[in-house]
Amino acid sequence: MSNWYPDNKDELKKVIKSYLTSTQKYTVNGLVVPHAGYIYSGKIAGKAYSFLQNKKFKHAIVFGPSHYTGFYGTCTLESIKTPFGDVKIPKTDLRKLKYEHSIDNQIPFLQYLHINNILPIVVGDITHDNAKNIVKQYNKKDTLFIFSTDLSHFLQYNIAKKKDKETIKIIETLDLKKFPNIDACGKNALKILFALCKQNKWQPKLIEYKNSGDITKDKLSVVGYASFRF
Repeated sequence: MSNWYPDNKDELKKVIKSYLTSTQKYTVNGLVVPHAGYIYSGKIAGKAYSFLQNKKFKHAIVFGPSHYTGFYGTCTLESIKTPFGDVKIPKTDLRKLKYEHSIDNQIPFLQYLHINNILPIVVGDITHDNAKNIVKQYNKKDTLFIFSTDLSHFLQYNIAKKKDKETIKIIETLDLKKFPNIDACGKNALKILFALCKQNKWQPKLIEYKNSGDITKDKLSVVGYASFRF
């Protein structure tokens, strides 16, 4: 279970339903979403997940950064259990980790949308060439791709907004030359996003940006949150 979202099934269902606010319709191959506690970034993530309503994906892959252990390459998770139940994780040869909130915080949204066959991939240190090889392995039809990242951490409100604006532009333009300027905890996962989008000629589009200062009104030290569709 998680401390990041409600642990009561009915309450979690009610919260997620309230976050799925957009009625706009787009062709969606995947999303980039934040992974803070739902009270901070749930609405920003939910607006992105709104675009998946009434869409049918056979399975999803969730790429997220590792917050608790350092490693090279990629790992998966042993198991995932939310108030909505256990996740059916496909078998892989990847090393298994016990938990990673950047992944776990996406799962209730997917379960609510009836996407239950989910491969969690925790991304450690990788190069852009590694990312291209990962894309070759997982770039399959009928797969929903979810990339989990927050943006800048612990900057003053206005400085964070400026820094995050730069990161958002780099993501939207898939600008590899400026990739080192990205300020995001999921930077390694974003290397896979760039390789995936370039291979499939997809273009990330910003859905919403806010930072924790917009939610808590404490603007001395904030964390940035953005969601994209592609």
